[in-house]
Amino acid sequence: MASMLLNTMRLISISLTACYCLTFLSVQTKSKKTLSRPGVKNIVLVEGVRTPFLLSGTTSLAGRTGLSKDAVDYIIYGTVIQEVKTSNVAREASLGAGFSDKIPSHTVTMACISSNVAMTSAVGLIAAGQCDSVVAGGVEFMSDVPIRHSRKMRKTMLSLNKAKTLGQRLSLIGSIRMAHLSPELPAVAEFSTAESMGHSADRLAAAFGVSRVEQDEFALRSHTLAKSAQDAGLLKDVISFKVPGRDIVSKDNGIRPSSMEQMGRLKAAFIKPHGTVTAANSSFLTDGASAVLVMSEEKALAMGYKPKAYLRDFVYVSQDPKDQLLLGPTYGTPKVLERAGLAMSDIDVFEFHEAFAGQIMANLKAMDSDWFGQTYLGRKSKVGAPPMEKFNLWGGSLSLGHPFGATGCRLVTTVAHRLQKEGGQYGLVAACAAGGQGHAMVIEAYPQ
Repeated sequence: MASMLLNTMRLISISLTACYCLTFLSVQTKSKKTLSRPGVKNIVLVEGVRTPFLLSGTTSLAGRTGLSKDAVDYIIYGTVIQEVKTSNVAREASLGAGFSDKIPSHTVTMACISSNVAMTSAVGLIAAGQCDSVVAGGVEFMSDVPIRHSRKMRKTMLSLNKAKTLGQRLSLIGSIRMAHLSPELPAVAEFSTAESMGHSADRLAAAFGVSRVEQDEFALRSHTLAKSAQDAGLLKDVISFKVPGRDIVSKDNGIRPSSMEQMGRLKAAFIKPHGTVTAANSSFLTDGASAVLVMSEEKALAMGYKPKAYLRDFVYVSQDPKDQLLLGPTYGTPKVLERAGLAMSDIDVFEFHEAFAGQIMANLKAMDSDWFGQTYLGRKSKVGAPPMEKFNLWGGSLSLGHPFGATGCRLVTTVAHRLQKEGGQYGLVAACAAGGQGHAMVIEAYPQ
């Protein structure tokens, strides 16, 4: 049953683009220069949707599409913890959702920025003239992750499969010991350093002098803003759906505003007993899927769509996975601004991935440090921290949840919706990822 739920969830994830195409707010955007360039295709976000993000182990996912099966040229999906039977989940989901078998599909993985890679791959295909319409997205199902036998048990089982005589089989079976039966559980840890991401976040917070109180305050802010956005109906990318045999799932279920007193009672989760990263100021294991429909502007208008935003410049960055594992936003933000010819003051909406409150606060302090800018970024002065009145105003991964392969699309769709709601012109997405990598992208509001 669990395996069936896993396959069902993954096979339907791409269908989430559905027939949801553009009935959002009409707001006059601020008057600034456009990033449109002569001779370069304008690539637009037509729509972005997602399932509710759910605490791992609480509810499984399903969905259904109304998108014509021949309306897209290509499908790209991101995922992190892959199921062997559906290693190319994009293809399996495409076929399972009823898309034409003539539509090529492939799966990408780059840790927490996997769906960002899916989106920018779509941008590349369209910019190169290979496609006009691409579905991109991501999926993660932490409630049923693949769990392996131990290496010794795997070796024995493979040998057993090759055994030719009954005696050989009995000998191999007799060699199995209790230790062979210990499973290998997936770990959110770096292969190169053997350090968990939470442990790294704790060290990073300490390096930048981020206190436990600062982390708890930021986490409380995230949950409070997410609850306000949810209650106000601002999270319009969330699709309600009926899980077969279960209730209708209509909203994220990890949003839980608490109090500083309650959060303060939690013990350190990684560096014990004196660490500052806890379950309350960390993102939680999450089930979820997201999808965006990316098109050339010409194609979108020809099909009668009103795009939400332009997808503009983007960068990927990489740095030391030991001591700078989670500083992707600090490295990516100035690079993407330089590519776009913009300054921090030009950005109206910031959406950064919140892996840990300590990670966010460390990035903000690094960006606001002349020493860090000069020493590590090769700049004359600091990048400058985003103003908090523009930063993650509808909550973030700490409160909404973080399905590893799906968060990137949520970030971009949230920027598009906030630009419409707030009347801004430019938004900036930034995220860290395992391996010391990161991503940043500039999004421009579509004229309303």
